[in-house]
This record gives sequence, structure tokens and C-alpha cells, in this order.
Amino acid sequence: MLKKIIILGLIVTNWLMIVPTAKGDFCRQINGEQICITKIKRSAKNYWEYRAAVKINKETRPIEIYNCRQRHRITQEGNIIPFKSDGIGKWICGTLNK
Repeated sequence: MLKKIIILGLIVTNWLMIVPTAKGDFCRQINGEQICITKIKRSAKNYWEYRAAVKINKETRPIEIYNCRQRHRITQEGNIIPFKSDGIGKWICGTLNK
């Protein structure tokens, strides 16, 4: 029995090495726009913040800080932009904080 489990484990491991992983962005349609998260990283120090790069209709924005506690995003220039009621910030915080 143990021998069968080991053989099955080796088969599954080899199969997983052969099958390519799907690399894709996490996308959603919001207000008629195709919005994709291309990179995202949660802050270790401030767990309510995400550093994310998003693509809106194939136009990539640079990495911005999404503050889920204060409900705003901070651009690379330091501008603070409040979340829209049905925008990207709400989607990022709502989806990833579950």
C-alpha cells in the first residue's frame, strides 16, 4: 500500500512539473472598463495597505499604494486620491481582505 502511494506521489509530482502554470492578470469589468491587477503586494508593516500596479483598458499605471483603512490611494508623486464608490480601490480592498 505504501509503495502505491509513493508511486502515485511521484507520478503527480512529475505531471505538475510538465503542466505549465497559467500566468495571467486578475481582471474584472468595472464601469465598462477592463481593469486588471498586474502586480500586488501586501505591506508587512501596514497590513491594510497594498502596493499594486493596475492596467486599465491595456494602459498600465505605475505601482500605487492602496490604503484600505483610509480608503484612498497614493500615487508615486505623493498625491492622495480618495476611492470612488465603485472603483478599483474598493475592488482591491474588498476582494483581497476576505
